Amino acid sequence: MRANSTILDPSTKYLDNDATDLTQKRYQRIAPLYDKIESLMERRFRPWRQKLWQSVRGPEVLEVGVGTGKNIEFWPANAEVTAIDLTPGMLAIARQRATSLDWDADLRLGDVQSLEFPSASFDTVVATFVFCSVPDPVQGLREIGRVIRPGGQILLLEHVRIDRPVIGKMMDALAPIIVRLNGANINRRTIENIRIAGLQIEQVEDLDSMGMFKFILARAQD
Repeated sequence: MRANSTILDPSTKYLDNDATDLTQKRYQRIAPLYDKIESLMERRFRPWRQKLWQSVRGPEVLEVGVGTGKNIEFWPANAEVTAIDLTPGMLAIARQRATSLDWDADLRLGDVQSLEFPSASFDTVVATFVFCSVPDPVQGLREIGRVIRPGGQILLLEHVRIDRPVIGKMMDALAPIIVRLNGANINRRTIENIRIAGLQIEQVEDLDSMGMFKFILARAQD
């Protein structure tokens, strides 16, 4: 494990895209309460996070949307993890968590839609419950495909629109309200977006009986 954690200047205005700025402002607003808001759901999510990180291959790993750092305790000890998030408030909490776990985490303010890394930089890219809130998820997935090395793995833990007539339509109706409250779109068709982004899906595992929560393994096209 490394010793000190770093974070970019929280006063930096990182993006000028209206939708992205709005997303950043929403998560900045709820950052102090975020872990409390999700505390009940996290009891369910935590084993899934642990399982995902057990599949990670390094040494160079990128986590996009690190949020408050809920995954840090599961980072492999032999991996060099770089983690980004759009929101300074979230990163500040992630920094505190990294320090408490004795991780010198390379935490950076960043946007998955426009990654500031050279192509083919990472062996694995991880995102957990991220693409529900990325304004342009296809662009974000394309960027992941750009920075992953040939043969590298893309590991995603996501919630998606339930593919059932009544429930799906209810999710569509509720989505605009929920996204205004916490920034998350509950009706994203993430599997389709991965294909549109030109990535190759190798595995999709339903984690619940309704098919809302999924573990996804993908790779860049050869």
